Amino acid sequence: MNIQPLSESTEMYLKAMAELSDHDVVAIARLAEHLNVTPVSVNEMVRRLSEQGLMTHTPYKGVTLTEKGREVASNVMRRQRLWECFLYDHLKIEWSQLYELACSLEHATAPKVTEALAVFLGNPKTCPRGNPIPAADGSFTPLNGIPLNTVSIGETVQVLAVNATATDVLKYLYERGILPGIKLTVIEAAPLQGPLTLRVEGKEVAMGISLAKFVIVKSNPIQ
Repeated sequence: MNIQPLSESTEMYLKAMAELSDHDVVAIARLAEHLNVTPVSVNEMVRRLSEQGLMTHTPYKGVTLTEKGREVASNVMRRQRLWECFLYDHLKIEWSQLYELACSLEHATAPKVTEALAVFLGNPKTCPRGNPIPAADGSFTPLNGIPLNTVSIGETVQVLAVNATATDVLKYLYERGILPGIKLTVIEAAPLQGPLTLRVEGKEVAMGISLAKFVIVKSNPIQ
């Protein structure tokens, strides 16, 4: 892809939008929460990115990526997730630290290095968090899964991916064994949006609804 150099902040915003692409329209407040910045800051950046043809802002609804913006976002995600693979498989970095460290590398990675890295890694399809790695042309196969918070009580599912990006959240999941490939069972859901109680590898684990939204699972896992 012929991607023009963009600032780190621009790449971060576009990648964040792609990471939230389970919704066609992303609310300003949700984007601000994801990036840990103020809605005022998001509004200003959205205005600039809209002027550059990378986003479309619909007042009182939210923002969407344009085709050009999604192309750039896919390129950034490809770099970041390939670095996650390298850090995990070859440098043995702890799983919970991968996202943050890969983010520090993605902005300084030239296209030639990105493609050399992909070949070196054997062109992986997913990162260690289970999320798809876009191909060089930006295409990828979306996950065929559902958020853990939508699973029925008593159902056993298999974790496909973790969409969380904050190191402390990833560490929480890692320490409780909630990783891609793991099977778990929802054994209880407290009322009024209370926490879920899960059985993971024979142990009971409590998880808040807001956190469960980041865990993507597949029903009827292969036995």
